[in-house]
Amino acid sequence: MTGSPRPRLVYERWTDPVAGEVLERSDVELVRLDLEASDDDGWAKLRTAHGYQVATRTDVARRRDGEQWLAGPALVSRCDNLLAVCSAGAGYDVIDVEACTRAGIAVCNNSGPGAEAVAEHALGFMLDLAKKITVADRALRGGDIGDRLALRGTQLLGKTLGVVGLGAIGGRLVEMCAPFGMEVLVFDPYVDDSTARRRGVVRVTLDELVERSDFVQVTCPLTSETKGLFGRAQFAAMKPSAYFITTARGPVHDEAALLDALVGGDIAGAGLDVFHEEPPRHDNPLLHLDNVVATPHTAGITVEAARDIAVATAQQWQTIFAGGMPPRLLNPEVWPRYCERFSDLLGMRPTARVDLENGSTVR
Repeated sequence: MTGSPRPRLVYERWTDPVAGEVLERSDVELVRLDLEASDDDGWAKLRTAHGYQVATRTDVARRRDGEQWLAGPALVSRCDNLLAVCSAGAGYDVIDVEACTRAGIAVCNNSGPGAEAVAEHALGFMLDLAKKITVADRALRGGDIGDRLALRGTQLLGKTLGVVGLGAIGGRLVEMCAPFGMEVLVFDPYVDDSTARRRGVVRVTLDELVERSDFVQVTCPLTSETKGLFGRAQFAAMKPSAYFITTARGPVHDEAALLDALVGGDIAGAGLDVFHEEPPRHDNPLLHLDNVVATPHTAGITVEAARDIAVATAQQWQTIFAGGMPPRLLNPEVWPRYCERFSDLLGMRPTARVDLENGSTVR
């Protein structure tokens, strides 16, 4: 890119420092967005940014008016040089895809690298709830064991698993559950029957999935299609012995409806890694139920996943600024306009592929 402007990438933080180490070896200017600094400081950095590694919703929740640093219409309208925005993980609800597409901005996520961590967490929820591990732990520590039969759990063997969203996480979870001989039902409008058969699962409607499943696992992204997907009707249709587990995003389910279902005995329990408000308030009633196991959006946070995501993040930005198509582009329809803007701002026209090893474009 000799003679071309140096690409400027603004980031709030990396999941692992290795991302910065990788990018420092590239011809990319790295600028950190300090959420504790003044708004003027933040906007001064973003107005000149060509790329933005978007802050997470949990991070911006730490400060008042923090959501202005999410990639919504207001931010997009103030950042004329912005070419691409990326989310830290598979979820991209911190980005308004439509607003970015209208502005000619490429939107990317980092699906894949953290799938193992989240799928293992989801399986852990299943085992914990079925075997009443946390319930037994609480009873033991509280000195109130009583009759051990009251802590009797169930097994995964031969049960029915319902997976909502057969992406990288859902697909890996299905593989993990194979040794338990579970029947696996999947609700995913973007998966066809041949793919389902190849993965050893059965495509069903959401209504059938909630009615038949012993464990309902939600692993889909938060979009306009999935927001509010689980409400009173879905919880009411579940078996009283069934468990609801989500590692997706809080707004995919109705928290008030879930609370009522748990208190009323409509379902047996829940494993929750996500909430409407994150971190959830201590007085959130879901956290005070014995049949709920909860974690603070940590399903994807492992040493291995953090590093893998960081490396994938850095490599995707390398591809972007080398003039290639991002490997995890979420709005491919933006490509023609994006290429024109990229050429105007950085002096070269992107191509479909880039050979990063040799530092050249492949036409």
